Amino acid sequence: MTAGSNNWFERAKRVIPGGVNSPVRAFNAVGGDPLYVVSGAGARIHTEAGRELLDFCGSWGPLVLGHSHPAVIDAIKQAADKGTSFGINTPREVEFAERLCEMAGIEKVRLVNSGTEATMTAVRLARGATGRSKIIKFAGCYHGHSDGLLVAAGSGLMTGGVTSSAGVSDAVAAEVFVPEYNDLDAVIAIVEAHGDELAAIILEPIAANMGLVLPDAGFLEGLRAAADRCGAILIFDEVITGFRLGPTTYASQCGVSPDLICLGKIIGGGLPIGAVGGRAAVMDHLAPLGEVYQAGTLSGNPVAVAAGLTTLHLLASEPPYARMAALAARLADETNAAAQAAGIPLHVAVKESLFTPFFSDSPIHNYTDAKGCDTKRHAAFFHAMLDAGIYLPPSQFEVGFVNAAHTDVDIDQFVSAATAGLP
Repeated sequence: MTAGSNNWFERAKRVIPGGVNSPVRAFNAVGGDPLYVVSGAGARIHTEAGRELLDFCGSWGPLVLGHSHPAVIDAIKQAADKGTSFGINTPREVEFAERLCEMAGIEKVRLVNSGTEATMTAVRLARGATGRSKIIKFAGCYHGHSDGLLVAAGSGLMTGGVTSSAGVSDAVAAEVFVPEYNDLDAVIAIVEAHGDELAAIILEPIAANMGLVLPDAGFLEGLRAAADRCGAILIFDEVITGFRLGPTTYASQCGVSPDLICLGKIIGGGLPIGAVGGRAAVMDHLAPLGEVYQAGTLSGNPVAVAAGLTTLHLLASEPPYARMAALAARLADETNAAAQAAGIPLHVAVKESLFTPFFSDSPIHNYTDAKGCDTKRHAAFFHAMLDAGIYLPPSQFEVGFVNAAHTDVDIDQFVSAATAGLP
């Protein structure tokens, strides 16, 4: 697969590190040259090379309504006509914050510009509110690229983690404990040994950055109890799951209430945005009320807020969730049946409109399980699907998305291509 007739990738590599502005776009996990997209509509994207592809990546989650939804595009145009940025308060950002609080079940919210900013702010806020410095995060849960969250599991639970990126100091990594996702006993052991040092426990309540991994029964409830026991702040990173499984957060659906929730992706309708919200008693530690500083020139950007408000309105007034879930379930069930009939070690994990094809003989419960998947087989599957006109996230460790623009015919196309392309 070439990058297009104008050698965009070669041109990009001369002026952009690695030729991409986000590493996973480089196709390093699957091989080959990356795509260049010029437009999208509904469930399809169009490449610079002239191909039409059925898209199950959806800009990595934000496009729950599909590409270029007319109402969202109209809201963007109307907002842009009045000005793209002011650096001054606007009425619409207040309306947006009110809507988020109502739908997400939170007391206060601060708007930022990305999921990374949201999680970074949440951790700083937890440290400021508790006066403590250490945190627990989980192996395989990705929370953006701020220093303290780019940490992988160390050799032992009772020591700090090791950095998973150059440029992250050992001192920063030493502040982070990294147990396995779904290992509640490990969390309890850390709390027993270091509870009075813990500022926060942060996780994706449904893991979506080692592929789709669901929490075991009682895991999230156990984390709530562990945080309460030691006085730490429980943070749910719902940048992916927020408004993906219903017109609210997963926290509201599962009945476990974190102290802080991080949001992004869907709430911006495809434009850059993020938010951190939660209990007023914690949120009020943010400046200008409190001593925890956070600021952003473009925070509450009027164009992003307009797209987000329109998206949230449509998700509440015309909820697509039941239909998306039914489509994703059929995608998974029929692909799994084809793989089983062919004797291929493939299991498509699914939760509502999220899915991941895992090339593994065993169920995936944590990062160690995920790393045991056959990534070469996944790469072959990715390219077989791409050749058949279907675009999937180019990594074994990402989730795919069924969006409101997908149809039964699209699922038929997916299953047919998957059956023919099983490696």
